[in-house]
Amino acid sequence: MNSTPFFPEKVTSILETFNIRTGERRTIRKFPFLIEAPEWTPDGKWIIYNSNGLIYKLEAGKNDEPQVIDTGFATQCNNDHLVSPDGKLLAISHRSLPEGRPTIFLLPFEGGEPKQITPSQPSYMHGWSPDGKKLTYCANRNGEMDIYTINIDGSNEKRLTDAEGLNDGSEYSTDGEYIWFNSMRTGLMQIWRMKADGSEQVQMTFEKDSNSWFPHISPDGKHVVYISYSKDDVKPHEHLRYKNVELRMIPLEGGSPKTLLKLFGGQGTMNVNSWAPGSEHFAFVSFKLETEHLQ
Repeated sequence: MNSTPFFPEKVTSILETFNIRTGERRTIRKFPFLIEAPEWTPDGKWIIYNSNGLIYKLEAGKNDEPQVIDTGFATQCNNDHLVSPDGKLLAISHRSLPEGRPTIFLLPFEGGEPKQITPSQPSYMHGWSPDGKKLTYCANRNGEMDIYTINIDGSNEKRLTDAEGLNDGSEYSTDGEYIWFNSMRTGLMQIWRMKADGSEQVQMTFEKDSNSWFPHISPDGKHVVYISYSKDDVKPHEHLRYKNVELRMIPLEGGSPKTLLKLFGGQGTMNVNSWAPGSEHFAFVSFKLETEHLQ
């Protein structure tokens, strides 16, 4: 495994959960280094996250030490990772190839040698279809960042968006009929939805003061949580770390957003779907920088 620090920042990462029914914010664990992108396994047993280029699993509800998932040669994994709907596979994006750009690979959840899925780079993993047969992701092809799908055997890569500017954060709805994503095609970054074949692209948020990223659909298909940056803090195409952000929620059918939390976070807070199976709470990461790091 790679022992060289992948993220050198002096930071405390706080893994937390938020209960949408009670409004309770609870700390699960604090780490004296950078961790990112928590996600629950479909059975609710494990919380997965990335740190220092590796993927870890932490048994939910216990104080045991986190365990490294053996990802073979893939020792520069980023925060675009996701467990398959049946819990048997792990999709990762990592920079371990000679090209040095993120590529999507699959491996057994228990660990093993990764198998390359996307044919070219960069490709950033974001969603599994509910039947586990397809992936959806953001990829740069010929200078354009768009949403794509591909079969899990690496066949039939298909481009779904072609609007000018960044399209990112794609994720299937629980019934597989739609793909949610974020796009800056109207100026600010907003949440959008389209049919799984790329048709009927519809804007779902209409924020005037913020940029909205990474829509995550609850397992019961009722809510969508996303991260919101002030438009004065970041440019529409940016989702930076160490920013004051809000976690907001809308009904699946759309409507006025509700601010659930305000926190110091940003990139790494909730890049992938982090809902627990019961749909009552989700996980996220907030940060606290050391004083000397700011001087």
